[in-house]
Amino acid sequence: MIIRNAMIHTMDRNDSGEHSPFIGTIVIDCGKIKEIVKGENTEMTSGEDIIDGTGKNVFPGFIDAHCHLGMWEDAIGFEGDDGNEATSPITPELRAIDGINPMDRTFVESYQGGVTTVATGPGSANVLGGQFAVIKTFGKRVDDMIVMEPAAMKCAFGENPKRVYAEKKQSPNTRMAIASELRNQLFKAKEYLKKVEEGKKDETKKPPFDIKMESLLPVLRKEIPLKAHAHRADDILTAIRIAKEFDVRLTLDHCTEGHLIPEIIKAEGLSAIVGPSFGDRSKFELKNLTFDTPGVLSKAGIKIAIMTDHPVVPLHYLPMMAALSAKAGLDPYEALAAITINPAEILGIDHLVGSITVGKDADLVLYEGHPFDLQSKVIHTIIDGVVVY
Repeated sequence: MIIRNAMIHTMDRNDSGEHSPFIGTIVIDCGKIKEIVKGENTEMTSGEDIIDGTGKNVFPGFIDAHCHLGMWEDAIGFEGDDGNEATSPITPELRAIDGINPMDRTFVESYQGGVTTVATGPGSANVLGGQFAVIKTFGKRVDDMIVMEPAAMKCAFGENPKRVYAEKKQSPNTRMAIASELRNQLFKAKEYLKKVEEGKKDETKKPPFDIKMESLLPVLRKEIPLKAHAHRADDILTAIRIAKEFDVRLTLDHCTEGHLIPEIIKAEGLSAIVGPSFGDRSKFELKNLTFDTPGVLSKAGIKIAIMTDHPVVPLHYLPMMAALSAKAGLDPYEALAAITINPAEILGIDHLVGSITVGKDADLVLYEGHPFDLQSKVIHTIIDGVVVY
């Protein structure tokens, strides 16, 4: 496949530093970007699928680093609600791939809106909710859509676990108990890991299989991060404190009050997955919700991604979230980066997606206009070299 004469926005952080878009041609082969040629191409190559990009903009497929696509199905209640196993505050053994329904129509709406890759998983009812997965948005079988699984371990701080388990009259009812529950599980997992390692040398020391502990081993081995739902500044700081105590990786998700402590987040060397900034302040911990947050954090030198938290904000409105962030002060290029290369880097999949770079997956979105203009239209979405829209 060849896309000819489009205005190409590579979002490639590894180029010469020149971020200006250019007219050129993209050659796709076997689902990968094979070649990028600058300048107008007037040659018609026979035997190829040719898309005329004249007057169009082409971007890397958009990426949402935190959503619940397929976990809460569209236009349905309890029957399609598979995001929170709110029967226990500790459920790290749950896997998003067992709850995702790729047949839900919001998958189609997502790639029609140019969103090609997402991190999706459990909600925030539990202190430990289970494993996130990174998937492509096109497909019928989730096993064939996986980019990375597991991708992260969901944990939650603040009002949601408090509310859910206070109603059940069990722990946690306080932020102290949330932190205690998390520490307790990480301590247990640490001891379990020690026995697992000892068991490799001496079978008699191998611990009985424990699915909860097994699911936390990738966290302790730093293979995946804790994906921390944290809105308030104090909850963000508690997440940082516990991650440092156990020497595990961490992503700050929501980060609603991150703009109050940018210097701390920067000093800790962390990134932020910010949002959803659109909508009402539905609970107390959202009282400082503002679209200013991405710009403040970015200007402080913090790598940011913008998220929808779908279905809170429908996934196909991800470009609108970036546009509103730019309107509030985020540099427009960084706003595009926040839904392309930045989430790819934060999720650890930037070797595959996030920019228009030779060798990466051919996930592309061809626009009539710019995605930050609400009147613009997606003309084509390409995932793994296939035109899916």
